[in-house]
Amino acid sequence: MKIEQIINTLEARHPGENEYLQAVREVLVTIQDVYNEHPEFEKSQIIERLVEPDRIFTFKVSWTDDRGNVQVNLGYRIQFNNAIGPYKGGLRFHPSVNPSILKFLGFEQIFKNSLTTLPMGGAKGGSDFNPKGKSDAEVMRFCQAFMLELWRYIGPETDVPAGDIGVGGREIAYLYGMYRKLARENTGVLTGKNMEFGGSLVRPEATGFGGLYFVNQMLETAGQSIKGKTIAISGFGNVAWGAALKATELGAKVVTISGPDGYIYDEKGISGEKIDYMLELRATCNDIVSPYAQEFGAVFVAGRRPWEVKVDIALPCATQNELNGDDARKLIENGVMCVGEISNMGCTPEAIDLFIENKIMYGPGKAVNAGGVATSGLEMTQNAMHLSWSAAEVDAKLQQIMHDIHEQCVRHGRQTDGYINYMKGANVAGFLKVAKAMLAQGIV
Repeated sequence: MKIEQIINTLEARHPGENEYLQAVREVLVTIQDVYNEHPEFEKSQIIERLVEPDRIFTFKVSWTDDRGNVQVNLGYRIQFNNAIGPYKGGLRFHPSVNPSILKFLGFEQIFKNSLTTLPMGGAKGGSDFNPKGKSDAEVMRFCQAFMLELWRYIGPETDVPAGDIGVGGREIAYLYGMYRKLARENTGVLTGKNMEFGGSLVRPEATGFGGLYFVNQMLETAGQSIKGKTIAISGFGNVAWGAALKATELGAKVVTISGPDGYIYDEKGISGEKIDYMLELRATCNDIVSPYAQEFGAVFVAGRRPWEVKVDIALPCATQNELNGDDARKLIENGVMCVGEISNMGCTPEAIDLFIENKIMYGPGKAVNAGGVATSGLEMTQNAMHLSWSAAEVDAKLQQIMHDIHEQCVRHGRQTDGYINYMKGANVAGFLKVAKAMLAQGIV
């Protein structure tokens, strides 16, 4: 495989799409050996077909704010690959949304969904609309206008969107209500729904829970225990909340959370009512984390990230490239033993290289944070069967899926010196399933 040639072609076709190109390069570098073992992949141009989306829908979303002024946003849906099942991936509403970020997320979603063993392809979508500071009525009108453009291209056996940053239960409910009206059907076309109309128990906390199940297995495989370990977490939304909840339940101590304004260091540990307060912060404080310090007497460090704190485990839970090379050096100097991306592509390439070079346990987002989409897949199954499983049933299935993902990563990532390169393992395992499906189905 001529990686540089492929990357150069993509750069010429898609100039400036740095996040997307970063995600493609990471996968190509790690699957190169196994790809070269399969000349049939080269003959069918599997990589060249895989790195480009099947289709991209771009549309304007016109809606009216509470003052009667017309607002215009851009909406997107990127259907990347459906070789193993319907397109599946979240919708993100955030001012930073652009084609590069959505293509990186959609590309990652292909392999993440493949790892879950569930029949789901990869997709992503969203808008540069910012729900922060908007009234419920404004959010509803935007969601309805967004779905008015999207509904023709999705369906329970075609493309099943979910939530992501800026798209929680409220937004999913408004989107689903409009889809139901337009399509005149009640189906599992969106996941992350409320329990009253087809949602799944455990879904809000599933990404964080799944991340800790995976990290716990990483530690156990290395002969370690998560019990008694200190953990740095970034963010303080649903993902960080779920991670803090499960980490505490497993006997670890979470000492940091963060926001755009800085990070909190709570030496006593973030547990009990402090974890509950994280969601209250999210709802009332417009993304700033500093009020936590006033509420619980913790230390607030303005304008900094939590990776300078001495901890055993670091869990990025916020956004892409939030942990860079300098952060990695600080963590390594402070004796970190494990880093797990619960955010998508949470570490920069330099940081990842440093962790692997120093034999630090490093789990990539497509494996560590797959619990969210796995539980979305379980929601799709419940909808198709017209039933609802208990929280214990969903959690048991989630644990089994994360165990299976970990086993795949170990099988394809263990090196001759015993070190497990989880990034390579995840990419190879996810790629092989999709590549073989594409090969079997012909040039389509």
